[in-house]
Amino acid sequence: MTGLTYEEFELGAVYESQARTVTEADIATFAGLSGDFNPLHTDAEFGKTTPFGGRIAHGMLTVAMSTGMSNWTGLFAGTTIALLEQNIKYKAPVMPGDTIHLEMTVSEKSETSKPDRGIVTVDAKVLNQDGKVVVDMVWVHLMKRKSE
Repeated sequence: MTGLTYEEFELGAVYESQARTVTEADIATFAGLSGDFNPLHTDAEFGKTTPFGGRIAHGMLTVAMSTGMSNWTGLFAGTTIALLEQNIKYKAPVMPGDTIHLEMTVSEKSETSKPDRGIVTVDAKVLNQDGKVVVDMVWVHLMKRKSE
């Protein structure tokens, strides 16, 4: 167990992941996996006719990548009992070739009725290479507590 326990998360603490570039292969793979072949994601010519000027990555692909990026930080390794909730706001498109990273700020902690667990809420933001927030989220985690 290498992740942080409930007690180890400090209100206001900020954690950042390493970055990754969203590739054409990521988008094509996600379209196949999800079955979402909307031309916004799969048709370059259609994409040119949109306000984005080209194809965009699926919003849920970006969110899925962010959950992976949260795991890269090691904060949740072996100490997460469950991800209870995700509230998601899409703020800007992610284009093929964009490089994104995750920034998480601990915003709330609360006790539960069970002494072996607690709830940690983080404000999670995915930012692109220009520092622009592309996805703004709130994640609620049920976390293990330290053993007595």
